[in-house]
Amino acid sequence: MSQSEGNLQDFSVDQAAGAVVLVLGAVAGLLQVIWMSKCHCKVNLCWLFRCERRPPSEEEMANLKASIDKSKDKKKQNEILKKEDEILKKEDQILTRSRSRTLLQEQEPEPEPETLQP
Repeated sequence: MSQSEGNLQDFSVDQAAGAVVLVLGAVAGLLQVIWMSKCHCKVNLCWLFRCERRPPSEEEMANLKASIDKSKDKKKQNEILKKEDEILKKEDQILTRSRSRTLLQEQEPEPEPETLQP
């Protein structure tokens, strides 16, 4: 047996921090999956953190669906209003251009045709 067996290598602080972040991220991901599931679950993390989650009732689900539908309708209405505003702005630009052209044409009188004398 050599002396290097069983001994940890020298690691830098940033490598240790990276390892800690990876472990905490894995634990947090697992807790998020458990929490977002629609089943009844209890979480007991080292007797420090205890949590219980029950799935929403049918009434709560109906209310959530109704609120989501309302928010979708509002978003659609807002998008339609924005498009209408853009169209109105473009129309205003077109009208101002056409008015300026007509004003320029009205300011310059048309030349009268010259009559030819034989």
